[in-house]
Amino acid sequence: MAEKEVVETSEAQIAVHWKEEDLVYPSPQFIAQANMTDPEIYDRFSLDNFPNCFKEYADILTWYKYWDEILDTSDAPCYKWFKGGQLNASYNCVDRHLAEFKNKTAIHFVSELIEEGYEHVTFQELYVRVNEMAALLKDFAGLKRGDRVTLHLPMTPDLPVTMLACARLGVIHSQVFGGFSGKAAADRIIDSGSRVLITADAYYRGGNLLDHKQKADIAVDMAKEEGQVVDKVLVWQRYPGKNSTPTPMVEGRDYFVNDVLKDYYGARVEPEKMNAEDPLFLMYTSGTTGKPKGCQHGTGGYLAYAAGTSKFVQDIHPTDAYWCMADIGWITGHSYIVYGPLALGASTVIYEGIPTYPDAGRSWRIAQDLDVNIFHTAPTAIRALRKVGPDEPAKYNYHFKHMTTVGEPIEPEVWKWYYKEVGKGEAIIVDTYWQTETGGFLCSTLPAIKPMKPGSAGPGMPGIHPIIFDDDGKTLEEGAGIAGNICIQNPWPGMFQTIWGDRDRFVETYFGRYCKDINSKDWRDWPYMTGDAAVQAEDGYFRVLGRIDDVINVSGHRLGTKELESAALVCVEVAEAAVVPVSDDIKGVVPDMYVSLKPGYDASDELAAKISAALCEEIGPIAKPNKVWIVPDMPKTRSGKIMRRILGAISNKGDVGDVMTLANPEVVEIIKKMAE
Repeated sequence: MAEKEVVETSEAQIAVHWKEEDLVYPSPQFIAQANMTDPEIYDRFSLDNFPNCFKEYADILTWYKYWDEILDTSDAPCYKWFKGGQLNASYNCVDRHLAEFKNKTAIHFVSELIEEGYEHVTFQELYVRVNEMAALLKDFAGLKRGDRVTLHLPMTPDLPVTMLACARLGVIHSQVFGGFSGKAAADRIIDSGSRVLITADAYYRGGNLLDHKQKADIAVDMAKEEGQVVDKVLVWQRYPGKNSTPTPMVEGRDYFVNDVLKDYYGARVEPEKMNAEDPLFLMYTSGTTGKPKGCQHGTGGYLAYAAGTSKFVQDIHPTDAYWCMADIGWITGHSYIVYGPLALGASTVIYEGIPTYPDAGRSWRIAQDLDVNIFHTAPTAIRALRKVGPDEPAKYNYHFKHMTTVGEPIEPEVWKWYYKEVGKGEAIIVDTYWQTETGGFLCSTLPAIKPMKPGSAGPGMPGIHPIIFDDDGKTLEEGAGIAGNICIQNPWPGMFQTIWGDRDRFVETYFGRYCKDINSKDWRDWPYMTGDAAVQAEDGYFRVLGRIDDVINVSGHRLGTKELESAALVCVEVAEAAVVPVSDDIKGVVPDMYVSLKPGYDASDELAAKISAALCEEIGPIAKPNKVWIVPDMPKTRSGKIMRRILGAISNKGDVGDVMTLANPEVVEIIKKMAE
């Protein structure tokens, strides 16, 4: 018997088997109203015009003082954008809109409880709240320019009010995702050196009023053990004047914000004139191993990039009702719920709860009630909505002009459902690729200029010049059919400045691999490594396969897990798919496929065989899974991410670890019993 041919690829390379999807073009109605319809923007933002092209983004903002230098590379790769310029993020998001928009809604707040209706915060009211909170932080909490403060707040208007109050004072805020544990908050308090923690007593999730205050006590105790003392814990009450948690307040340390605010009625705080290169906030990456990385984002560069990409990619006008369904605890919420939309004077929606509470139609009712016309969410949420209510969008009278997908690659089948059912064939889609570290989009179509392609993030953004390298730094050309490490050749304003307190880690992690000269002050010598694998099609569009580590090496064939999962979703019965590597004596590693089904379909051996056959048909026999597990649900974090690590542990008969922080820990036991 002939020996099987083994395909040798480098560690960075992944053979890509899927076909490119057909292009989908925007409607004339969308193009007619779009913020950016000039295809020459790509020429204006070419490398020949770098970095001066980014003046176009900075000019969206209001500056106290214009900059002396657009890009200072003297401390490469820790770049300074718009050096010498002065501005304030809070002023740009609130004050400057008052003359024209003071009575217009800035924030639509949607409680998870339907009976609580909607709260509409005007720009004038936001101005009042931000000023009073800034006065409290300054006088009562003793915070000043350059101090760090940790926020552990859920999705209510109190969160952007607090962020903008910090920005007004030049205090560096570090928001921790509300679903994270007290320990996660403690890690970030310690690393940032925060002596004030701002939290909430409770919030709703899945119809339950959760005790959030208890996490603050854990965080403060753990931080103290490591030598970081928190002297004030400021607690926003979900219902002012009413206790919503059994966890008691600690006398002399804990204070209800709404009580203390009474002393600051009518207070006005002049915004600090911040240097463009001064830090605005820290956003910690949420890795499960190692010390969290505090991504430090600057004021001028970040805000210019968030505003510019919001205007030209999200197509946000001041008259739009815009809903980004992310959590402000992630970078998406910072850039595209708070800073980007508010800098443009738009009305931004903040929803407290989960998109399927109390039923699968909730999201579309909110869209109908508020007449939302721009919708922004992640593939995780899209898959969940497709799973539990595939026919729900058609029941509601809303009309999106624009939809975004963000956070992870979206499978073409899911993209098509999103376009046809959620967008009703009317809305354009931008499939955006970026990271916590990048501050804003790296790859996306400009919606009125470049056509859409299911499953593809599109070309590099204007001013962003991606390149794909193999392990040796050799460029993989367009249409090569091989994926490698996607890197960015040049810096950009939204890029983070450094890792808080750890410049060496910043340089090594993001630039060490492909740096041409560590002593160079020339940006051309410092390509930014994203850590993601991607392939570039002949038309220049990029398809991102996920983290470089998210590949399975089967007999020398390196298969992207996202490619395998996309193939499973071709089967109409499949709602979600997750692939994990399993050790194999012959092939080294083989894929195990976990799938959950849409309502109305039942698990069977025949269906498992059909899914297995689909992988072979879509990719080739090399992709045949070791086993197809049809499970009632995937183990997920409270933000909706599938925990592939747990599935991998089950498949490899390993320890699944602590699962109690999952949204659905009970499903882990069910899957474990299936696998026994």
